[in-house]
Amino acid sequence: MRHVDVAIIGAGTAGLTARREVEKKTKNYMVIDDGPLGTTCARVGCMPSKALIQVAKDFARRQHLQEQAIHNGLQLKVDTTEVMRHVRKLRDRFVGGVLSGMDHWRDEKLIRKNARFIDQHTLDLGDEQIRADSIIIAVGTRPVVPEPLKKYASFIIDTNDFFELEQLPAKVAVLGIGVIGLELGQALSRLDIKTTIIGRRARFGGLSDPEINDYIARKFAEQLDVSLNGYEIKGVADNGYLTLTTGEREIEVDLLLTALGRRSNLDRLNLDVFNLPIDKHGIPYYQEENFNIKGTSLYLVGDTNLRRPLLHEAADQGRIAGFNAVNDPQCFKERVPLSITFCEPNIAFVGKRYEELVQKGVDFVTGKVSFEGQGRSIIKLEEIGTLHIYAERSSGKLLGAEIFAPDGEHLAHLISWAISCNLTVHETLALPFYHPVIEEGLRTAIRDAARQVEAPPNLLEVFRCEDSPIR
Repeated sequence: MRHVDVAIIGAGTAGLTARREVEKKTKNYMVIDDGPLGTTCARVGCMPSKALIQVAKDFARRQHLQEQAIHNGLQLKVDTTEVMRHVRKLRDRFVGGVLSGMDHWRDEKLIRKNARFIDQHTLDLGDEQIRADSIIIAVGTRPVVPEPLKKYASFIIDTNDFFELEQLPAKVAVLGIGVIGLELGQALSRLDIKTTIIGRRARFGGLSDPEINDYIARKFAEQLDVSLNGYEIKGVADNGYLTLTTGEREIEVDLLLTALGRRSNLDRLNLDVFNLPIDKHGIPYYQEENFNIKGTSLYLVGDTNLRRPLLHEAADQGRIAGFNAVNDPQCFKERVPLSITFCEPNIAFVGKRYEELVQKGVDFVTGKVSFEGQGRSIIKLEEIGTLHIYAERSSGKLLGAEIFAPDGEHLAHLISWAISCNLTVHETLALPFYHPVIEEGLRTAIRDAARQVEAPPNLLEVFRCEDSPIR
């Protein structure tokens, strides 16, 4: 039986970053992965979806050209076969970058086999066993496809397979109004594909603020076919379409894209042999400061633990687990939560969401801005959006934000940095804001919050010589 200091199950983002930390301390490790290499993000997630979104955004821009006195834009056409070829070309480039980063260690340290636990230190690989002092579990996730849909397999596609389509069909229904459902649903609609996006309630892209969700529902209804009434599959019609109902409507589609979230691959590892306590999702309880399953030498990282299934979070978790697996364990702080949906306008949340603040009984104020009538939004012909920023009432300390705004991806980063630096609304207002920029809308929301907090304002929204924004 081979013995190693660390075994890493999974060569995705979390597993690869864990490996880099482990390698700094020991060469006696192995990475085990029997699935496709290249990370979920590069192969089937972040990167190919953004490539498709960019094409759709550029094509949709033709609607504004006439208004800007740029003529004949509405005569533009799109070839979805070529679009998907372009998306895969970029996808393959990103995957290739991941694979090339593995060249210097892959031959000696990567085992292309399926791993299952025998005990907390021993893995069964079928034709061999490996014993490890520590094991980092980074096996990722797979798309959720409800069991009743599987009988219509020829009409159903999940996000793992979507980008392999040679061309896009004429009629599509997208199940889910989370990040992936909104991104791909809007992109398909913008490419002149008849698209219906179906959810069960107004909770878009993970936002929890009811006022913003209601606003999004109204605005999306003006540009997209969105139903919040759930769905029921009726069957295959005589004309060959899949028929389903949503609310009081019946629709026919060539394809049903499921974007209903992802489930952890932990169930493939035979973890039952440990009899570990688990949560309602079947995830063993772990310590959030280091991702160690208490009382074991196991670490649970990346999408696997379903905590924050985002690339930058997976990288951080892998890095922490890799460090602690070969060093004296330490406690690490997580970054400020940051999530972005790349629909138009962008949806994002930062720090503590409205729902969390209410549930915890935090005394907070809400600063608001509308991007309808906001200077740069007018110029960009993107006059739609709203932003709520939350601050502690007594001190004015920034707590979080929920966003539906043009260039919201950038606003979210600025807010996350301000929260990370423990800034108050008054200190944030003393930072530079250029003109005319979308960020002036953020300043309007912060000013609104500043008027409501109890902490006294700066004299001129400018730091005095003796003031400092960083503590």
